[in-house]
Amino acid sequence: MEFIHEVKIPKDRVAVLIGTKGKIKKELEDATNSKLYIDSKEGDIQIKGDDGIKLYICQEIVKAIGRGFNPETAMLLLKQDYIFEIVNLADYSDKKNQLMRVKGRVIGTEGKSRKTIETLTGAQICVYGKTIGLIGQAEEVTSARRAIESLVAGSPHATVYRWLEKQLKKHRVAPSKDDFKQIDD
Repeated sequence: MEFIHEVKIPKDRVAVLIGTKGKIKKELEDATNSKLYIDSKEGDIQIKGDDGIKLYICQEIVKAIGRGFNPETAMLLLKQDYIFEIVNLADYSDKKNQLMRVKGRVIGTEGKSRKTIETLTGAQICVYGKTIGLIGQAEEVTSARRAIESLVAGSPHATVYRWLEKQLKKHRVAPSKDDFKQIDD
């Protein structure tokens, strides 16, 4: 039985999905036993395959690349315990100025806030357009999502970071000192 999924991604992300000489597309097709049909002009992607689960994973990887993740990070979704979530910033602000402010709060000065959340949770974060994409293990993504939603709602950065540090202690996973050097650089 053949399954078909259709996904639309931004036109400027189609080239990233295809990769140089079709490399990324081929790797994705091989890893998921599926076939991708790409309409470069419209950004419409049709995914066909026999295995419904692998097809779903392929669809999630295509969405992640479409939401700004680099293909290597998106391919983490091939691992069984990794998930992809999207936070839609339009749900939190309705005006363009508010959207820019909200994105700025999540990204921080020179990306420092985003890097801190990534370090404290282990999740990968990508801010693209009106969305924030998250890739990681379920627990990591849940913590990162809650931190982002708190920032978007106006919580002070220090409060959010303290909460994340408590989560780390609760789960007995501590970032190394090298992780914090990257944030300060």
